Amino acid sequence: MTGTIRPAKLSDAIAEHLEALILDGVLRPGEKLLPERDLALKLDVSRPSLRDALAKLEERGLLVTGRGGTHVARFLSGITDPLAAILHARPETTFDYFEFRTALEGLAAGLAAERANDLDRDAIRAIAARMRAAHAKGDPTEEADCDADLHLALYEAAHNVVILHVMRAMSDMLRQDVFFNRTELFVRPGVRDLLLDQHLAIADAVLAGDAAAARTHSEAHITFTAGTLRDIRAEEARREVSLRRIGRAELVDEGTSK
Repeated sequence: MTGTIRPAKLSDAIAEHLEALILDGVLRPGEKLLPERDLALKLDVSRPSLRDALAKLEERGLLVTGRGGTHVARFLSGITDPLAAILHARPETTFDYFEFRTALEGLAAGLAAERANDLDRDAIRAIAARMRAAHAKGDPTEEADCDADLHLALYEAAHNVVILHVMRAMSDMLRQDVFFNRTELFVRPGVRDLLLDQHLAIADAVLAGDAAAARTHSEAHITFTAGTLRDIRAEEARREVSLRRIGRAELVDEGTSK
């Protein structure tokens, strides 16, 4: 006795397709989808089937629909938002973050060197060009943004969805200056040139398909960044002590001192 084979519902197929795009990082958290009519035309499906598919994804927490349209959910925000508040309140955890990144960045860069396709390499080249231009203009804010963009492109080129989504969430916190003020690094004398060279070395190794060099350059870059930030904070602490010493005159009656 054979059972009846039923074709999958079109709405299920649409939902699976969009879910795969979200998982693979093609559709990014926070991005707004096309209006229903346009999206149905783009996917060549009926609007009722599309509407049903979007509802399924909303139930799974992958999409959010409101007055502003349908957006890809920031599905890790339930973890990262409260975590960001805690980390920001405890500056010492910045170096825990760097320890974590040292391990993951080397892995991601090595995988990117092995797995990057032509589209990934084009994206990395474009960001490297932007980074050079920002450096030439002396724009620390734009340089910091290019820095984050390059690392994100490496996560995407690694083609590992766990690394991509975890590190993308970390990248969002980095852009919000949760861990430290990124522009501090780029205004420090001599550091800008070194950071540019380090980023370009990572990009060049990935583009050349040299996984070992990509890992080495990436880990060295994170170690250098952490060390530089540690030096900056030590200098700030010494400056605070000096300022307190200068300000003591307002607290002490010198005439009665013995």
